[in-house]
Amino acid sequence: MTTHTGVAGAGAEAVLILEDGRTFRGRSYGAPGTALGEAVFATGMTGYQETITDPSYARQLVVQTAPHIGNTGVNRDDAESRRIWVAGYVVRDPARRPSNWRSEKSLDVELTEQGVVGIQGVDTRAITRHLRERGAMKAGIFSGPDAARSDAELLAEVKGQRSMEGFRLAEEVSATARYVVEPADHGWDGEPRFTVAALDLGIKAMTPKHFAQRGVRTVVLPADSTYDDVVAVGADGVFMSNGPGDPSTADAQVSLLRHVLDARMPFFGICFGNQILGRALGFGTYKLRYGHRGINQPVLDRRTGKVEITSQNHGFAVDAPLEGPVTAPEERFGRVEVSHVCLNDDVVEGLACLDLPAFSVQYHPEAGAGPHDSAYLFDRFIDFMAEAARSGDGSGKLDASEVSKAPTPAQEEN
Repeated sequence: MTTHTGVAGAGAEAVLILEDGRTFRGRSYGAPGTALGEAVFATGMTGYQETITDPSYARQLVVQTAPHIGNTGVNRDDAESRRIWVAGYVVRDPARRPSNWRSEKSLDVELTEQGVVGIQGVDTRAITRHLRERGAMKAGIFSGPDAARSDAELLAEVKGQRSMEGFRLAEEVSATARYVVEPADHGWDGEPRFTVAALDLGIKAMTPKHFAQRGVRTVVLPADSTYDDVVAVGADGVFMSNGPGDPSTADAQVSLLRHVLDARMPFFGICFGNQILGRALGFGTYKLRYGHRGINQPVLDRRTGKVEITSQNHGFAVDAPLEGPVTAPEERFGRVEVSHVCLNDDVVEGLACLDLPAFSVQYHPEAGAGPHDSAYLFDRFIDFMAEAARSGDGSGKLDASEVSKAPTPAQEEN
């Protein structure tokens, strides 16, 4: 939650207060006022504009571990969605002025114009170490007149806000109406190869672009769409995106995905979509201590032995057995295995169905900004759709280990 008053308050007193009472004092950055949310840290050394416009950060106060933020300004092209989604922003040393030929305005001006309350001049390394030790927690940024209240009063406001556990947020950030991203708009010469129905749970702009560059039309559907909506677009496959909130609240999306799996339609999910696949198969989910956020997370593809450096942004994970294959708790979906694991903490980073054309990963293969190690996953999904088309009845069955992992020209360009 964010409230702001007046004009930009750069230089005014500001304070960050964590749920356990830890307090950091600095100066206002962006709009003055109050921002409440869950304090988390992001480890990316670059890509701050993509970070703040990622819908998965809704209701969160993002601490940038990189000390210098804002040096390239902001522009219209690098935004991952229609607006800034972070509830508040915490930086150590903001750039005094942007210096980049693509810059259209400074970051602090953009924050102010969109009413995002931030704080600068605090020790973000100390904040990060604290969150790593104590876990992500409720927090608040108070600046301008709001910072003049007593610490006890501000702490009470922080503690009084709602926890991220049990929070349903995908519908808040999703598109309200369907829209289409055509391959021709992103350099594809020829007719679309396939049509994907993409459920927008907080989708980033780079995801439909990756599909388009490979000749796939993407019909983006609101988060509350039904299986009938998927069928109506003539989808060759179904995609579920990243997004914010607790996956235990996504019962409608889990029900939709079970219809998709029963129909043996090819399915690909990332991040929130991975958690929904886990739930659809009958596994549980749980909240991580401080989550994975940044563009340098190491993940092992257990099938190939390859280590990928990945872009991630999630605070929840799937609770599935690491040793497999196993029969899914929802037995009608057959065998499943954990295909990817995080090398830092053994968190499940991917699921692969062995008797259905369905798979998912917990990280962001579209990686805007970030490494492109995992872009081949889009081609894996296309292979599933191609196999389903060859079978003629939508019941394609292609094990993920059988598909090519070589980068396409579109990947190499990106």
